[in-house]
Amino acid sequence: MDARPDPNVDLRLLSYNIQAGAQTTQYADYVTRGWQQVLPFRGRGAVVAAVGQAVRSYDVVGLQEADHGSLRSAFLNQPQFVAEHGDFPYFSQQSNRRVSRLASTGNALLSRIRPQAVEDHRLPGRVPGRTSGRGALVARFGDAALGLTIANVHLALSRRARRSQLDFLAERLAGCRYAIVMGDFNAPLHAPEIQAFLERSELLSLPCDLSTFPSWRPARRIDHMFFSPDVQLNAATVLPIELSDHCPVAADVSVPVSAMLHHPAAPAAMPLQAKVAAL
Repeated sequence: MDARPDPNVDLRLLSYNIQAGAQTTQYADYVTRGWQQVLPFRGRGAVVAAVGQAVRSYDVVGLQEADHGSLRSAFLNQPQFVAEHGDFPYFSQQSNRRVSRLASTGNALLSRIRPQAVEDHRLPGRVPGRTSGRGALVARFGDAALGLTIANVHLALSRRARRSQLDFLAERLAGCRYAIVMGDFNAPLHAPEIQAFLERSELLSLPCDLSTFPSWRPARRIDHMFFSPDVQLNAATVLPIELSDHCPVAADVSVPVSAMLHHPAAPAAMPLQAKVAAL
């Protein structure tokens, strides 16, 4: 008797640089509102709450430039706040840069599906052997190479550093049949380091031009999602939301159910943080 084909599961993904809740609507705001990068202001909580509402229809969300609790956010853990407002049962976060108690910046992953493991990677910088203050969160669903891997990244401004960071990511994704990489790459699709990464990892870019920056007049495509050929892409768009200086990138994909399942005989690994209990 022929085996039945493995059914697919549909996932809605979103990647969003939220600028720590500092709403920017024009280039002049970088000067006139620059103080919002280190000091609290009354409207920041409302902006972050609006982010939570904007992402609640998605299954996995990657956030960049999220503050994990410092003076500028009034000591609000923004990833947890967004997870609660978006009704996500799991979240994980990494703080890549901290300026005393003034500001904290990092990445976060929110999920409605419990992963088998989440890895916190500090990305290399321009100087060999030293980290850059940038990071990647890598969630693994299912088992080993046949499971789904989703990486959320925020890369450096320097091309040399980005090249090292993308080489690092390509090594971590080697052998993954179902892989998705999303985040703020700080570089356009045609950048040599991006093209070299796609060639080495064999990932594909979205088949349409989705500019994300600046949010009030998107002209640059620096926020990306890349997919393994075996991940079925059903739709992709940029959401016209002006809560940050970036617009979020969203995609609907399908992967086999088996890529999301954990074999009971496999060793247990650390899940995303539950909202009710920190790791």
